[in-house]
Amino acid sequence: MDFASIDELTAALAECRRCPRLVEWREQVARDKRASFADDDYWGRPVPGFGDPAANVVIVGLAPAAHGANRTGRMFTGDRSGQWLFRALHEAGFANKPASVGPTDGLALDAAWITAPVRCAPPANKPTTDERDSCAPWFETELDLLVNRSIYICLGQYGYHSLWRYLGSRGVELPRPRPKFGHGVEISLPNNVTVLLSFHPSQQNTFTGKLTREMFAAVFERARQFSGPCPPTPAP
Repeated sequence: MDFASIDELTAALAECRRCPRLVEWREQVARDKRASFADDDYWGRPVPGFGDPAANVVIVGLAPAAHGANRTGRMFTGDRSGQWLFRALHEAGFANKPASVGPTDGLALDAAWITAPVRCAPPANKPTTDERDSCAPWFETELDLLVNRSIYICLGQYGYHSLWRYLGSRGVELPRPRPKFGHGVEISLPNNVTVLLSFHPSQQNTFTGKLTREMFAAVFERARQFSGPCPPTPAP
């Protein structure tokens, strides 16, 4: 893929229909809405990345949630996982607000970008290997366009493994075997690249206490240490 900017890539991504199962599911969900969102206009298309194009911190998730990003059109927006993520980003100084509601809410990220290896909501939140591979060029091209990236936060094993494949494809010298996934693991790579691992803020992890607010916040505070100090707060 050859795009001159993130905006060009985003415009093309929104028209993607490569994976018949995902296209059918994302559009079905957009038609047969959850009762609590009956009055919402669902996005129902591939979800682009979101954030600061000059970011040096890249957050890698899994895929849009059916009634979250597939509804709102913004990564990690409209579900409980997103509530955890944007609160942590705000507390670490990467976001100007602690909550993400939708594309017109005024939320902005500084030095951070949110993306995922799969851009359409998959049934049961489980994309197939073929679907992941079909979507990989979007993911890889987007990362290539984020020229300042040096710190990655992988939310869950799926994002971690997808990022690892990307880094290997770009000639990054990777340790073998691949370090085992675990919350709070840090991996230092050549050229001052750092990979931070975190449990995904899914309800399965947060409701059971496998992932606590303090554990999650610590990962983003660590990313802030690598990224540099928070920008000054604008004068009122």
